[in-house]
Amino acid sequence: MFERIKFILIKEFLQILRDPKMRAILFLSPLLQIVIYGYAANTDIQNIPTAAFDLDNTKESRELIRRFKYSKYFNIKYYVYDEGREDELIDKTKVNTVIRINRGFGRELVGNKSANLQIVVDGTDSNTANIILGYADAIVQRYASEAFDERMQIYFKGGEVAYPKVDLRDRSWFNVNLISRNYYIPGVIALTITIMSLVLTSMAIVREKEVGTMEQLMVTPISPLELILGKLAPFGIIAIFQVTLLTAVGVFWFKIPMNGSVSLLFIATCVYLLTSLGVGLFISTISSTQQEAVLSTFLFFFPASLLSGFMFPIMNMPKVIQYVTYLNPLRYYIVILRGIFLKGVGIKILWPQILILLIMGTAIITLSSLWFKKRLV
Repeated sequence: MFERIKFILIKEFLQILRDPKMRAILFLSPLLQIVIYGYAANTDIQNIPTAAFDLDNTKESRELIRRFKYSKYFNIKYYVYDEGREDELIDKTKVNTVIRINRGFGRELVGNKSANLQIVVDGTDSNTANIILGYADAIVQRYASEAFDERMQIYFKGGEVAYPKVDLRDRSWFNVNLISRNYYIPGVIALTITIMSLVLTSMAIVREKEVGTMEQLMVTPISPLELILGKLAPFGIIAIFQVTLLTAVGVFWFKIPMNGSVSLLFIATCVYLLTSLGVGLFISTISSTQQEAVLSTFLFFFPASLLSGFMFPIMNMPKVIQYVTYLNPLRYYIVILRGIFLKGVGIKILWPQILILLIMGTAIITLSSLWFKKRLV
C-alpha cells in the first residue's frame, strides 16, 4: 500500500515541479502576497493630509495649529485663507481633514467660554473618519486642559493649584506598540495556504480527468483510498513548506513576534490542512474542467476569508452572520495563528479551536473521499 502511495506522491511532485510556471506559483506567489500585505495592509493612521483655516489668527489659535502640525497623526499641507477653499481641497481628495478655527477663539478660550472650533473630516471611509476625530479630540482636549492650568496658575499668582485630576495609564497587551502589521500577517499566512491548497488540490485531480489519465490510474492495482492519499499528500507537504517560508519572512523580515510554540503552529497547520485539502477534493469531484475548479474554489474562498475575522472583527457582524462563521474553518485557524504569534498561548488555551478543526477536517475529508469514490465507480 505505502509503495503505491509513494509512487503517486513522487509522480505528483515531478509533475508539479517540472513546470516553471507552477514553481513560480508555489514559491514566489506566497512571498509576493506576504510582502504586499505586510507593507500595504496597514491601518495605522499617521500623517493625515490636513488643511488649516485660521480665521482668528491669535496666539492661542496658532498654538493649537502647531499642536496638530507636530503630532505624528496630522500633516498640515495647506493653509487656507479663503472661504470655500477647504471644501475644494476635500472634494479633490488633496486633504482628508480641515481644522477651522473661527474668529473669537482666543478671546473665548482666555475668558473661560466655549471656544468655537470645527474639525471637518472626509467621511467616505467611516472607520478612518472616526479614528481621525478621536485623534483630533485628544489633541484639542489636551491643549484646552493645559491652557486652563496655565490660567489657573496666573490667577493664583504662581501658587500651587490643587484640583482633582485623573492620572490615566494605559497598557496594551500582546501588541504593545499597536502595530497593525503584527495583527494582519498571521492572517495572511492562513489565507495564503488556504487558497494554494484549495486550487492545487482541485486542479490536480480535474487535470487527470481532462487528459484522460484518471481512467488509466483506475485500471491499475491502486485503490481509491491510495489514490486520494497519494494525490493529497504532496499538496499538504507543499503547504507545510509554505507556512515555514512565510513564518520565516514574517518573523525575520517584518519582525512579527513569535511568542508561542513553533511545534504547536505546525501541528495546528496539519490539522487545518485536513479541511482545506478536503474541500479541494470535494471541488474536484463536482468540477469537469480546471476552469470550473478555479471558479468553485474562489466561490468558497472569498466568503470564507470575509467571515474569518481577518479584516473585519466577527463581533461587529450581525448576529446571524456571527453564527454562520462557526462553520468556517478559517476562522479557527486564524485565531490559532494569532494566539501563537502574538499572545504566546499554548495548547491549554487553543485546544477548543484545534479540536473543532480536527472534527471538521475529519468529517470533510471523509465525506469528500466517499463522494470521490462514488464518482469513480
